[in-house]
Amino acid sequence: MLKLALCDDNIDDLSNMVSLIEEYRKRNNVEYEYSVFHNGFELIPILEKGNSFDIYCLDIIMPSFTGIALAKEIRMFDKNAQIIFFTSSPEFALESYSVNAINYVLKPVTKEKIFFTLTDVLERMEKKQGTSIVVKSNDGIQKILLSNLVYVEAMGKKVVYHVNSGRTIECTEQFSVVCENLIKEGFFIKSHRSYLVNMGYIDTICNTEMTLQTTSSIPIAQGKTKEIKERYLAFQMEEVY
Repeated sequence: MLKLALCDDNIDDLSNMVSLIEEYRKRNNVEYEYSVFHNGFELIPILEKGNSFDIYCLDIIMPSFTGIALAKEIRMFDKNAQIIFFTSSPEFALESYSVNAINYVLKPVTKEKIFFTLTDVLERMEKKQGTSIVVKSNDGIQKILLSNLVYVEAMGKKVVYHVNSGRTIECTEQFSVVCENLIKEGFFIKSHRSYLVNMGYIDTICNTEMTLQTTSSIPIAQGKTKEIKERYLAFQMEEVY
């Protein structure tokens, strides 16, 4: 079940968006639930209580709390959610990249625009969430969704998979083979000889370590900081497009 957050201070625009999304749901048989907010001050407290959404549809030009400012707040809680901007002005298009928005739609929002945008977002989400690997652990054969895999760690002759639920899965594998296979996916990066990280979970990158959204600290090998920052920036820009 998808969860959408719709935020727009214009009642008519908000009503139109709800109507078009409902039409999209019926035509494409998409299961979802949505919540409506008239400004960012209504949405942020919901996130502070631990709630989250898969897709955020945000108006940019709102009094006191712009959509860009709201998106920056959202990114403090969720680095991976899909953000779509709706606005009557094209002047914020470049700034929208700073919060990794997936699309920027000019008003008036038509059926063609919203249908195309939602289809694009859902296809991206399906592609990202659908890829998985199967590993043989001490507890038996297990399937790991790559979207849930935060990082992989080499510990002696064992490889430990850390998933976003906090659970760890220990396997007897060659770390070099694991790295070779996962790096091909395009969103994993080897920060250190013993660590492979899902870039979708990176929060901050410093000179000697990176902090993940799970608050884990991962060491960065000497001399690799510049390369990692460049790879991460390229990954973020690719996500935008």
